[in-house]
Amino acid sequence: MSRISMQAACFAFGLLASASAAAQGFSALVSPPRFEDTAKPGTTYRNVVEISNVSNTAAHYSLRTADWTLDDKAAAVFADALAPNSCRPWVGLEAAGIDVAANGKRRYRFEVAVPADAPSGECRFAILLEGDPERVASSAVPEVSGRIGIIVYLTIGDAAAQLSMLGGKADTVDGRVVPVLQIRNSGNAHGRLAGLIDGVDAQGRKFVFAPSSIPLLPGETRAISLMPEGDDPDTPAPPIAFPVQLKGRLEWGAQRLAIDTAIAQ
Repeated sequence: MSRISMQAACFAFGLLASASAAAQGFSALVSPPRFEDTAKPGTTYRNVVEISNVSNTAAHYSLRTADWTLDDKAAAVFADALAPNSCRPWVGLEAAGIDVAANGKRRYRFEVAVPADAPSGECRFAILLEGDPERVASSAVPEVSGRIGIIVYLTIGDAAAQLSMLGGKADTVDGRVVPVLQIRNSGNAHGRLAGLIDGVDAQGRKFVFAPSSIPLLPGETRAISLMPEGDDPDTPAPPIAFPVQLKGRLEWGAQRLAIDTAIAQ
């Protein structure tokens, strides 16, 4: 379950909120925050998202669809205008607005009617859940509203990602220097790498690396960082002495991406 906190905003591969609105009391949970599924042409895909109001007062939420892309920092950018080849005309929402009681929950249905002649590809859209606008006395903006983006990836037919590694380098991520791989997706559906990579640095120390979970949209090339894992959650891995030799395999669905390379600083 994902939560928009009272102080922060995030897009954890599915969420977006206005920090100013959150400070005014917008407090909602959605579960799940992201759908990754498949559908065949000529069928109707149906699913349910659970929306919770975790405040002590009743809340009204508006819902609509949006197209979205990722910016260069992998943050979602939502758009009301239909993108080229958008599948949003296929999407049906249960209602444009709902009321949820204080500390209550609501199961909200949506469906995607996939045309019989739909080509293989990926139907990708967001369901935007927004609170009612609120006045902020200390702000130059008269009204703000909190928002959550529920992300839907629906693979149509035999669409799939086609992932390949173009190279690698050392870069600073979250304050430490780590290996970063350039990964290309030349397929017609998104990918998201998982798995573990073994590494040995210049001092002979052994590391285990996990890739960032940034989605790779069709046609994109993105930097995927490999973060070293410590022996336990409270003990961070030591600094890496470059060059580091990497060897292992990353995966997405049926794909296997073999990694055997040295990364120098």
